[in-house]
Amino acid sequence: MFRKLLAAAGLAALLLGAGFLWFVSRLPEGEVPMTTKADAIVVLTGSAFRIADALELLAAGHGKRLLITGVYPDTKLAEIARMTPQFEKWFACCVDLDHVALDTIGNAVETKRWARGQGVKSLIIVTSDFHLPRALAEISHELPDVRLVPFPVVSDRVRVETWWSNPATARLLFWEYLKYMVALARMRLHAFA
Repeated sequence: MFRKLLAAAGLAALLLGAGFLWFVSRLPEGEVPMTTKADAIVVLTGSAFRIADALELLAAGHGKRLLITGVYPDTKLAEIARMTPQFEKWFACCVDLDHVALDTIGNAVETKRWARGQGVKSLIIVTSDFHLPRALAEISHELPDVRLVPFPVVSDRVRVETWWSNPATARLLFWEYLKYMVALARMRLHAFA
């Protein structure tokens, strides 16, 4: 009996490790130039780089409106505009804030509410490269009929291509992989319910 439990635990660890390697191998290792246009853009907060990249996409005409989701409740549009003065004119016409979302699931729900209100049929998703798989899964679960275009934001602090050489990066990526797997499992269970 003990040998069977040990073998099952070993197999589970092997599958978990193989799944993690698959997950990391699919992450982009650098900035990807955007060549696609969409109706709108959504950026999930968490890094100032994400917002700046989303604003650059908006200014370049890749989308007509931008939703910044997961914004701290007390943060005003004018405060974000002051941090990115080169995009000031876009804030007056084309940027919306979501103060409700607290996590990736909430980002997806609020993105759905906003996208439906805007009549969006295609959407560029801007978030960190390692967060993109889970963000895409959650948003596509909420908006299955909307074409999603990923835009990964690469940080110098989280180098995916050398993840094994940095314990903090390895932990971050493994934790994100676990959250991604839990999200997929939850969505599958929801589909059967």
